[in-house]
Amino acid sequence: MKIGIVTNLYPPYVRGGAEQIVARTVNALQEIGQDVFVITAQPHWRRRGKKEMNLELSVERVYRFIPKNLYFVLDDHRHTLPVRLLWHIIDTLGMYPGRRVRSILEEERPDIVITHNLKGIGLSIPRAIHRAGIPHIHIAHDLQLIYPSGLLIAGKEKKSFWLRPIYALYRAITKERFSGTDVMVSPSQYLKSVYETHGIFEGAVHEVVPNPTPLFTPRSREHRPDGALRLFFAGQLEYHKGIELLIDAVQSIDIPIELMIAGEGTYREYVKKLAAKYAHINYLGFVSMDQIVSCLGLVDAVIVPSLCYENSPTIIYESFMAGVPVIAADIGGVGELVNNEDNGLLFTPGDKTDLMRVLRSMDEQKVEYFARQRRIQETVVNYSLDRYLDRLMGILESQRQKS
Repeated sequence: MKIGIVTNLYPPYVRGGAEQIVARTVNALQEIGQDVFVITAQPHWRRRGKKEMNLELSVERVYRFIPKNLYFVLDDHRHTLPVRLLWHIIDTLGMYPGRRVRSILEEERPDIVITHNLKGIGLSIPRAIHRAGIPHIHIAHDLQLIYPSGLLIAGKEKKSFWLRPIYALYRAITKERFSGTDVMVSPSQYLKSVYETHGIFEGAVHEVVPNPTPLFTPRSREHRPDGALRLFFAGQLEYHKGIELLIDAVQSIDIPIELMIAGEGTYREYVKKLAAKYAHINYLGFVSMDQIVSCLGLVDAVIVPSLCYENSPTIIYESFMAGVPVIAADIGGVGELVNNEDNGLLFTPGDKTDLMRVLRSMDEQKVEYFARQRRIQETVVNYSLDRYLDRLMGILESQRQKS
């Protein structure tokens, strides 16, 4: 089967877990003999002479083009609000990306197309797929087809009176763009229910297929060293990820805690200054997968203090693979992975007092959780890449037979 995959970001350009999942899916599909090509966005600064599209001939075929917008999607933090607003308008309404993707599809003639995150490469692309008469599967990773930023902060679910018409118009556009989608796949029941509520994929088959666990060999953890509670945060250093809340709670609590922080973002300098000032905060910067595995072998728990509605965070899968419990805000699809007082602890999102409560609870039970590591690993046995691929191929074959 020839499969086209369209995504706004593809390695080496990544922002979070979604890009890792796309890359692993591409590799896995190729390993079982599928013919796969990828279409993705290219940064403006990678422009080579007058060529606006590059074809990378590696194991897979990767087409990269500049979507003709104001900036590359990873550079959004560098721009002011009015510029970002104009960028979103162009991204939503611009027709060039659809035409560019249509020309690639006409050349490649795939049996089926899978789209992932499209903010930053162009929302005209689904219409181009549908007009080409190719079966279309969309795999959602967040709320970006409901909210332009893809983010919804706990406690701010009700938008202001002035913003409601804008969001309503945006949803009407995304609903029209994706109206011909055959299957919508969500990694969590939460995300599936939100999109069903808003009717974005009306007429499509809705499937829940949990994300696959990462491929790595966990570091052996034979005994827990004495000492403070050791926590690990890995992710975007942004307000919506709860990094400020986490540090505030750690600084305020009356128990010894050692906090390791890995990642990049607009709060990078804030974290660096605190790490330089306090010995119990260690900032690692951007880390590789191997470094994450090493960190997981050293800590008592991974912490996911998100203020935004999460789908299915990759770091939770990674933590469970290593047998490490997760302390997480009970928001979005997180509660579908973290079973409170079994493979981790849940707290009320944005509630510093409740976060401190679960930190004390983890401190009291850290030896017991360490002894429970094999049981924690078992909680993600059903999320293997092989099982994910079986589910995905079943959906692909079903749609190909219908076409």
